Amino acid sequence: MTSHNEPAPHPTPDPTGLSALEAARAAVETLLDGGVRHVVVAPGSRSAPMAYALAEASAAGLVDLLVRIDERAAGFTALGLALSTGSPAAVLTTSGTAVGNLLPAVMEANHAAVPLIVLSADRPDELRGTGANQTTIQPDLFGEHVRFAADIAAGSNPKRAIRAGLSAATGAFPDIPPGPVQLNLAFRDPLVPAAGDRLPAAVDRKRFRIGTDPLVMNLPPAAGHLPERRTVVLAGHDAGPVAEAFARAHNLPLLAEPSSNARFGPNAVGPYRLLLEHFGAGSAMPIERVVLFGRPTLSRPVAALLARADVPSAFYQPVPVAWFEPGRRTELPLDSLADLADFAGRGPAPWLDSWLLAGSAAQHALDGILAGVPAATGPSTAALVWKHARGQLLLGSSNGIRDADLAGLPAPDPAATVYANRGLAGIDGTISTGTGIALGGDQETTILLGDVTFLHDAGGLLLGAGEEQPALRIVVLNDAGGAIFDLLEHGEVAAGGNYGDAVERLFGTPHAVDISALAAAYGVGHSLVSTTAGLAEALSRPVAGRSIVEVRTERAGLRALHERIKAAVAAAAGGVLAGR
Repeated sequence: MTSHNEPAPHPTPDPTGLSALEAARAAVETLLDGGVRHVVVAPGSRSAPMAYALAEASAAGLVDLLVRIDERAAGFTALGLALSTGSPAAVLTTSGTAVGNLLPAVMEANHAAVPLIVLSADRPDELRGTGANQTTIQPDLFGEHVRFAADIAAGSNPKRAIRAGLSAATGAFPDIPPGPVQLNLAFRDPLVPAAGDRLPAAVDRKRFRIGTDPLVMNLPPAAGHLPERRTVVLAGHDAGPVAEAFARAHNLPLLAEPSSNARFGPNAVGPYRLLLEHFGAGSAMPIERVVLFGRPTLSRPVAALLARADVPSAFYQPVPVAWFEPGRRTELPLDSLADLADFAGRGPAPWLDSWLLAGSAAQHALDGILAGVPAATGPSTAALVWKHARGQLLLGSSNGIRDADLAGLPAPDPAATVYANRGLAGIDGTISTGTGIALGGDQETTILLGDVTFLHDAGGLLLGAGEEQPALRIVVLNDAGGAIFDLLEHGEVAAGGNYGDAVERLFGTPHAVDISALAAAYGVGHSLVSTTAGLAEALSRPVAGRSIVEVRTERAGLRALHERIKAAVAAAAGGVLAGR
């Protein structure tokens, strides 16, 4: 996305300017004025002025501070805080490689339009390029992944640049979505408070929290003059409850991904991705039009539908989005619900009825297959987590969110606000993101993720002494490797045998990590289950503090399980539709 960068990579220092602590206090004051209420601090020397200024603000009850020793975990924790509060959250690092560790979180924030504020401390201009310790080229380090970058000279007043950065982060620039910004703050010695400085007297402070309870919308029924069309409503990531309300108002089937926060209501169809072929071009009732809310990322059948030139599609885009460049997608962008209604029309009664009957039959068939396997599997685990989650739910990338998309039964009303890092759909930082979501939302939170995703961010379990413990339950589907590749083309290569154990080693990445020992090392409660009954019992317990529920399962047979589900759904849906 376009970034607005201030010029002068080597700013001229002002020898008569502010001291490091004065500049840091001005920076913190401006951040607070701009709505920042959470800052994640990674310790370091060059960033010390900001750390002291933030400590003063924290003691005065003006900001919540979190400390993380790993900058990558700090970045994703701040990302989670911004997601759950809807407000800009900042992360502070010292100079050098510390800043580079934020790149994965910044990239995710870029493509997901999350207001992440990077506060990178730096050496003053006279030390740059001299070989000074822990000094590198930090200005514009994140390139096009930030909306704004400013290099703030040592001794200068940072307020103007920070105000501009906050405006960019929160989407105040025309035609540019919200997203991350970098404020590179140079500080000159001394980096510590003066001898007479001290923390203000601590004050009681009410926790800053924006309500994140699941939302439901209502729209007026579609106008009677609208033409009847066999339209489907696709709700991708971050579509919001408007997608459900639109489908309901227009009598249209709703095909909603789990992180759409629209997967509920009377029009929602659960295993929709297995039903699309039953409403394809050669069927008795083919899809005529597609209305898209949010970003679809999970299934090839949906991507194939959107790629069809013979099926017109429109995308509801009332504000700029970060996940594609204008003109690069085929959907017609529409910024008003009235125009979208004209495009979609209203569904004839047999159209919605056919989808709901097929969806019910498909769900029954899928549930029957899963019920016949007492051992926990990916789909059965996701179905149970989806059923039991309350408050907030974070779905990890790879198989976890796809299993929820397949097996998660849409409820009449939403029970949890659902999050997922779908900006770039990486597996990194998931535990840290979930921790930030839990602390920012200040309510019970569940994470569903695979073992590889869990291990990738195991350091995110580390909370220092005295750091706040979130109400966080982490459900780890442990099949000792990367199961998603078994369901892709690589599974066929492995089955063919021509590459020996290369597929297992390079894609399956098998391991024998003792997750219970890892949990004990970080002081996190742990329980082990291997059946759906055991998992259901574990999920029925209250969420208190941090806990890990390890679901032990096997990758062998997963591909065959999905084939059985697909066949059962096809037979059930085909039988229902043949009778209409």
